[in-house]
Amino acid sequence: MTVEVKPAARWEWSPLPREGSRKVDFRVLHAQGDHHAIMLRFDPDGTIDEHPHEAPVVVVCLEGAGYTSVEGETVPLKAGEQVTWPAGESHRLWTESEPMTTLLLHFQG
Repeated sequence: MTVEVKPAARWEWSPLPREGSRKVDFRVLHAQGDHHAIMLRFDPDGTIDEHPHEAPVVVVCLEGAGYTSVEGETVPLKAGEQVTWPAGESHRLWTESEPMTTLLLHFQG
């Protein structure tokens, strides 16, 4: 067996190139087909727009605190907690007065 070590998909932090998002940086840890592991780093008052995904997404809050909503129901989210966004339901993630770093796991198929 040969162990293969490869670079992460997009290790450097970059502004999230999503219309409707602000004050959010991202980096892709893993991207292969429909499997993605992405970190999001929110500044205070950062947000991603409300949108659905075709598959469930698990969001793990690694540092800080913010909020998430699913189909209009808002709940706080803080370091050490996670939430699953169900497939096909609109969701959003944002911060108010403090920063937050999250890990998004999207595995379709």
